[in-house]
This record gives sequence, structure tokens and C-alpha cells, in this order.
Amino acid sequence: MNRKSPIIIGIAGGTGSGKSTFTNRLKDAFGDQVTVLYHDNYYRAHDDMPFEQRKKLNYDHPDAFETELLLEHLNKLKNWEAIDCPTYNYANHNRAEATIHIEPRPVILLEGILVLYDEALRNLLDIRIFVDADADERILRRILRDTKERGRDIENIIDQYLTTVKPMHALFVEPTRAYADVVTNSGRNEVAFSLVRGGDCTAAGGGEGGRIIFQNIGIIEVTNEVIEVMI
Repeated sequence: MNRKSPIIIGIAGGTGSGKSTFTNRLKDAFGDQVTVLYHDNYYRAHDDMPFEQRKKLNYDHPDAFETELLLEHLNKLKNWEAIDCPTYNYANHNRAEATIHIEPRPVILLEGILVLYDEALRNLLDIRIFVDADADERILRRILRDTKERGRDIENIIDQYLTTVKPMHALFVEPTRAYADVVTNSGRNEVAFSLVRGGDCTAAGGGEGGRIIFQNIGIIEVTNEVIEVMI
């Protein structure tokens, strides 16, 4: 009997919306049954570009990502093949030399602001989640994260937010909410978390019109209908 393909769960939403919180909770819940990919690690390399120029690039546009490489890697993981995932240096605004060796697991989490934007990428996802939050909450969380974790100064964060992050959110991120199977207003929403976590899980079909079977909660039909989960 052929081995079932891993379930791929896409977690999208604006910067600072709570995607990472939701992802980390699922990661802890699934334990060694899960592997996580971050769309940010697939930012394109710009080794030929000086630092000051790289700082001014629009990192919130779909073209900033090497999504074709991500698709290649996801297809390998679905076929139970390991990959070497690129990494990104936020302080240098460029792809790092190091890679991360990732083994396939029954559940694959894919997190990023635009993981629901590309049609080919959407079609690989068995469950599509959009984590929503008010704009004021998102910018405050971004400031805290980028100063503490990414070595950015506040002036750079605010300038980037106003020139690229905010307009790109309206143009490219927010519209992908319509593609989500589950929309939650918080990464800590217990109903959304329990719905997606379920328990031991297997996949049947997947993609458009497929279904996900969670042992603890039965069958969720993956359709164009959206489940809105609010606190």
C-alpha cells in the first residue's frame, strides 16, 4: 500500500497578526509528527546588490520570494524526500549561506504573509488558515519583533511599514483572506487551534475539494466555504 502524502497546512496573515504564535502552538501539539517551513526563508538572494540598496527593496511583494523553489521543496516533502531549505539574514537583508536539512513528516506547516497568494502554492495546501488582527496591533508587534529579534532600528521599521508593508498588505495579503478555509482573529484562539489540531490525522485527496480526516473531530471538507473563528 502506498504511503499517504503528508498534510500541508498553510498559515497566512499580515505581519504581526499572530501567525507564528499559531504555528508554534501547532508545532508543539504535533511534536515529532510535524515539520515547519517559513516562506521568509525563500526570499530571493541579492548577492550582487550593495547593502544600502537591499535595504530599500520591497520585501512584501510576491516577487520578493523564490516561490518556485518553495514549490519544488514542498513537492519533494509530499513525496517523502528530504530537502535543504535556504535561510535568510534579516540584519543583512539577504539570503544566508547556511541551509537547514528538513526531513518529511506527516504534517507540514507552511507559514508566511503570502502563502495563499500563489495559485500553484494554494493548490498544494490541504488546509488554508488566515490569521487576522487589527493594523495597530500588527505594527506594534512588528516593532517589538524587529528590534529584539532582527536587529532593526525603529526608524527603519516605520519607514518600511509605511512605504511597503502597509500598501502591500492591502494589495496582496488581505485579499488572500478569501482563499482561507479558516479565518481566526488571534493566534491564541482556542476554537481555531482545536479545529486544526484535531489529533492523529491522515489525508485523502487534498487541494481543491479534497478532505482532511482528523481522528478526534471527524472529516472537514476543504471547500471554498470559510469558517470564521472569533474570540
